[in-house]
Parts: sequence; structure tokens; C-alpha cells
Amino acid sequence: MADKLSVQPVILCGGSGTRLWPLSRSGFPKQFLCLTGEESLFQQAVKRLMGLEMEAVHVSDPIIVTGEEHRFLALEQMREINVQLGAALLEPAGRNTAPALTLAALASVENGDDPVLVVTPADQTVTDTSAFSSAMHHAIEEAAKGNMVILGITPDRPETGFGYIQAKIETDKPVVVVKRFVEKPNEQTAQLYLQEGGYYWNAGMFVLKASVWLQALQAFRPDIFEATSLSWKKKSTDPHLATPFVRPSKPEFIATPSESIDVAVMERCSGGTFPLKMVPLEAGWSDLGAWDAVWDVLPKDEQGNAAHGDVLTTDSRNTFVHASSRLVTLVGVSDLIVVETPDAVMVADKSRSQEVKHIVSQLQSNKREEHLLHRKVHRPWGWYDSIDEGERFKVKRIQVKAGASLSLQKHHHRAEHWIVVKGTAEVTCGDQKLLLSENQSTYIPLGEVHRLANPGSIPLEIIEVQSGSYLGEDDIVRLEDSYGRK
Repeated sequence: MADKLSVQPVILCGGSGTRLWPLSRSGFPKQFLCLTGEESLFQQAVKRLMGLEMEAVHVSDPIIVTGEEHRFLALEQMREINVQLGAALLEPAGRNTAPALTLAALASVENGDDPVLVVTPADQTVTDTSAFSSAMHHAIEEAAKGNMVILGITPDRPETGFGYIQAKIETDKPVVVVKRFVEKPNEQTAQLYLQEGGYYWNAGMFVLKASVWLQALQAFRPDIFEATSLSWKKKSTDPHLATPFVRPSKPEFIATPSESIDVAVMERCSGGTFPLKMVPLEAGWSDLGAWDAVWDVLPKDEQGNAAHGDVLTTDSRNTFVHASSRLVTLVGVSDLIVVETPDAVMVADKSRSQEVKHIVSQLQSNKREEHLLHRKVHRPWGWYDSIDEGERFKVKRIQVKAGASLSLQKHHHRAEHWIVVKGTAEVTCGDQKLLLSENQSTYIPLGEVHRLANPGSIPLEIIEVQSGSYLGEDDIVRLEDSYGRK
């Protein structure tokens, strides 16, 4: 182990992916969706980085930087792929990628270590993992020398949606020198970049030693360094939880300037004190930034149609359909995006799929909940699906994991009826505790302290019928919670 390079994966897991609505929502964003296979983009990112382990490289358990609302979702998805979490650094607010990386660097050096950080977003896809690993190993070797390294995607089209990196062309070398960064170009300029060569898409993937990042940030943006460091110094953890959740101090972190890694440091490095190198990457990379990009990477039929779920098409071409809960059919159309979920359907011209974010803005302006949560909502103890509601009532299907329990709580405005349909329920209601099996039911009066738990070894499923004057999720007063929620 002493002779191995120490690598610390850092996965930046923020963002809400508004251009992939209605599948991506702020409560269940793009990175946690399964868009290109059986695993989410986040799970794919974790496995790619853990796959960098080799004879000369030791890869530590990953650090993720995410928000409070997504911590249990990330933890559950890591459990599903059997990867241990190193730490979850929970940002009190989004402050772009430079403060996020700084938190990860501070965590990495806290015990006197100085690993090479391999930093990637959580919401990208790569089809050639072998090529990805080869490029990353070149970057790791270069970063171990004290250089900062960025991954540059070899362009295959005149893309106007990405920033570009211009690098010194050296075809016989796996690592090249960065000349400059350029902003997102217009189509004519992007075409010139493609013809000229030496220009690469900036994918937001970085490889560098933790100490080098902190030194560079201190040199270029001492305001970000100082505010983030103070927030880290005043951090807190959940002492009653085994899970490594770390919370930087909120007032100091909110005061941190919002800036990207590129603007804060990388764009200032060319030819300066901190050498900046680039490794070209040709590995079937996509950021899946909008639905047309998802269509682009998926397998298609002879007419260019890509589909997920229960879909039938006739005389239709170059379409993408994602059906979540019912049959979706297309007749005689082309170049459409159709995404169906239990509570929303989105239809868009494929060439204008970037504009889906405008619908999300309208939902926010109209204070509609469809931009926040799906009908089926995941919680650390399981999930609930709101299957029907009307004036003064709501019906939910609830599943509780084996051994899990909801918080001890009460409601000011609603009463609840619970009917067990699968498994065994342990119900606390006031000072009473009872066990219910399939087809048995109970009643929770308005204002009564109660808890639902699953003492069994299989998932518990119940139907909950709420009745009352207000049925919002914010009418929950938590008195005790196994997951540290307020």
C-alpha cells in the first residue's frame, strides 16, 4: 500500500436537471435516474471511479458532495451497488463547484493525507469504461507530480452547448499542455474549432492533489478559500448515526461566493505558477444535458426511434418515448420527445428539448409541486405513492423497508387510517403499541402521537387514507427520528 498512489474519488452530486423534466425533479434529480441502463448515472459514476483500482493505484471509499435532501437517496443507491461511502458532505446551499471541491479537499487532508482527487460530476455517461480508465490513469500519474489535470472530450460535432479547451497538439503524448479556455461558441466558430483541431469539450472532470487545489484557490480566490475553510472548521456530524454525513456550517457557507472550478482557478493557470495539463478522452462521453442527448446515446430501431417502457409506434421516425406507467403510442410523427410519468406528460420538438427548463420555470412561478417531487416519493425508510386525492382526503400506498421505521410524529390537521396489505406492521399510537398483519387495520386520531415500523424481514406495505382540513407533507411534527431529520 505504501508504494501505491492514493486516489480519492470525489463525486459532485448537486443540480436538479431541469431540462430532463418530468423524469428529473428537484426531489429526485437527473443523477439518480436510470437513463442509459439498469443503473443510475450516479451509480455509474461511482463504479467508474472505483474501477480505477490497480496495482499501482489505491482508490479510497468515495466522497460525495450533495444536498441535505438527497443524502439518503445517494446512500441507498450506493448500498445497491455494494460500495461503502467515505463521506457525504452536505452543502447547506448550492454555491457551484469551486466551494464543493474545496470541501472535499479539506476533508481529504484533515488527517494529514494528501491524495490525488479524481473529481467528476454525478450526471454523465461513458460507454467505453476501458478508455475512461486509461485516460484517468494518465491523469493520476501527472497529478501525482503536482500538476493539475483536466479531461478534454475529443469533439465529434460543432457543439455550441459546451465550453472548449484549446490544447497544444502533441499526437504522440497522452498528456498535453492547456493553452486557453474558450466560452461556448456560436455554430460557425464551433465548426472552425472542429476543422482546426486542438480544441476539446470541457467535461468538468479534474484530477489534482488536494493540497495543490487548496494552494491554487488560496492564490487566486482567497475569499472562497477562507469562507469555505471557516465553514468546514465549524462543521457538524450526526453523532447518533453511523452514516458519515458531514454538515459545513450554514452561515459561513452561504456567505461563500458562488463560482465554478474553471472560473475560480483553472482559467487562471495557463502558463502560471500552477501547471495545467489535459488528457484527451475518447470514451463515448455524454453529459445527457437534455432529452435529445438521451435519444442520441440509446439504441434505436430502423426508423431511428428510441423507447423505454410500454411503447408502440407506427410510421414514426427519430422519436424518443419514455413511458413510466402506461402504454404510450405514436402514429405518423417524427423528431418528437414524449416523456410520460404518473402525474405529467411532456411532448417536445426534439430540436428544442433544451427549452423544457422553461416549463419548469412556469411550474415554479405557479407554485405547482410537479417540479419538486414525483407522485412516488422516496424516503430513507422506503417510499410512498399518492394514488388518489380530493377535497379533505388523500390515499397513499406506503412501503417500509425491513427493520425500518418512520419518525415518531403527530399531525395538527389530519387523521389517518392504515390497512396492512403485505408484511407485519408495528404501530405506536399514543401509549399503545400493537402488531398488525395482512388485512388488519387501525385508526390514528388527529393530533395523536404515532409511529409506523416494520419489525419483519420482508417489506411492509400499507394503504393509508388521510382525512382532514389540510393534507400537506409539512403537517408533520417529528418528535423522534432514526435518520436525524427535523
